[in-house]
Amino acid sequence: MSAAPDDPVYRNPVLDADWSDPDVIRVGDDFYLTASSFGRVPGLPLLHSRDLVNWTLVGHALHRLEPESEFAVPRHDCGVWAPSLRHHDGRFWIFWGDPDQGIFQVNAPEIRGPWTRPHLIKAGKGLIDPCPLWDDETGEAYLVHAWAKSRSGVKNRLTGHRMHPHGTELLDEGKVIVDGDRIPGWFTLEGPKLHKHDGWFWILAPAGGVETGWQGAFRSRAFFGPYEEKVVLEQKDTDVNGPHQGGWVRTPSGEDWFLHFQQRGAYGRVVHLQPMEWDPDGWPVIGDDGAPVAGHRRPDLPPQRPAAPATDDDFPGGRPGRQWQWTANPRDGWATHHSADGLRLTCVRTLDAHDLRALPHVLTQRLPGAPCTVEVDLRLDDGEPGARAGLAVLGDAYSWIGLERGTDGAVMLVHRFAETAAERERDAAPPRPAPGGRARLRVDIGAGARCSFSYDTGDGAGEGFRPSGQVFAATPWRWVGALLGLAALAPTGQGHAGTATFTQFRIRIQEKRADR
Repeated sequence: MSAAPDDPVYRNPVLDADWSDPDVIRVGDDFYLTASSFGRVPGLPLLHSRDLVNWTLVGHALHRLEPESEFAVPRHDCGVWAPSLRHHDGRFWIFWGDPDQGIFQVNAPEIRGPWTRPHLIKAGKGLIDPCPLWDDETGEAYLVHAWAKSRSGVKNRLTGHRMHPHGTELLDEGKVIVDGDRIPGWFTLEGPKLHKHDGWFWILAPAGGVETGWQGAFRSRAFFGPYEEKVVLEQKDTDVNGPHQGGWVRTPSGEDWFLHFQQRGAYGRVVHLQPMEWDPDGWPVIGDDGAPVAGHRRPDLPPQRPAAPATDDDFPGGRPGRQWQWTANPRDGWATHHSADGLRLTCVRTLDAHDLRALPHVLTQRLPGAPCTVEVDLRLDDGEPGARAGLAVLGDAYSWIGLERGTDGAVMLVHRFAETAAERERDAAPPRPAPGGRARLRVDIGAGARCSFSYDTGDGAGEGFRPSGQVFAATPWRWVGALLGLAALAPTGQGHAGTATFTQFRIRIQEKRADR
């Protein structure tokens, strides 16, 4: 969340939405952050800040997931896991693991690109969370990665490689350099971030699971070990569960800071900023003596205007803003560019019209972590019977409200939902007439991501927004928080099924803390 420039204190989380597995670097006076994007496209979001508190989304490094055929359909929990962002030899580098494919790399001369196509540097199942290091003292390059047991049968260990300085290939078969099974009480060791500092090789890596774990630090005089370890951040008596997995960054004045995530159910993994110092024995101390802080003195950096990743959108020229991602690799014809404002989506014919979770052409953005109201105007343009469109809260269970054209040509306001593991959606409320084929749709999202749907069809009754259906509790997928979605679709058939136009998408935060 943004912070006022004259406020000496910031409050956590600084990014109150699902920016999972963050990594951060500084280049000059600028800070850059990337995060996991899993199966959504475009992927590898790129955020910018000058003060580590106020962040804006400036682009994406990955415009299509590869292999393209694998991501022609939604794979919500697959794709881009835990990327590492680095700057070396005048270029930006991002390494990530696809648990089903292997370790990929892209690079660019500027943060806004152009970024190279993904290059596979190590193929294999279960290879995740890679992080490179270029040792400026020796000219050597290294890479460390973790393992996903679901694909490889192995977890709780970190494997190290020598890497070609060009970052294009690994030079050996790899060696286990940290074995979590040999450390009493440690499990699910993953997410390593590799650094060289004060003559030591450092690996900052979480363990213990996303909801209950802790942040560890490992150090060795040699890359291949042996390493000693220490817990440097854990929940203790705070309400910040599982504080871990993130990035360490140093400001121009020499201050150290650590950005990490907290798992918050349907809200996904929100991002906290922690102060970081070094104890007399040379170990990092994160937060308040190893416990996460709720707020703290701001970093010693020039004050910045309040900023946060964009949410609202008027869709100028029919183009969605950077905050939107498709649920699979996009295809031509899903959205139409035009000269006016408004997002014009094709009602794509599909066999999966009964289940939004299976559709690749849903346009999504992150669910805000604070109570909010989401609204959008929708017009269902000329189309065939069965054509429909609406606003969804999408997760392992979902609910949506929108418009559908009936067999008699009339447009109806519909509200539907599907439970977790349900094969088909059901009505959440009886259909109602929508004169003129228009409606303003609203979702009020309260504490616990509990969603109340309502609508205004502008039918002249003067009642304004009217509630629809029961309260729906948003749910995440396994690794991804719930999403807001805009969708247009139609059942299978012949010919063009029509279009739907969305305008004036707005998110209004209901409870902004003054000390944020």
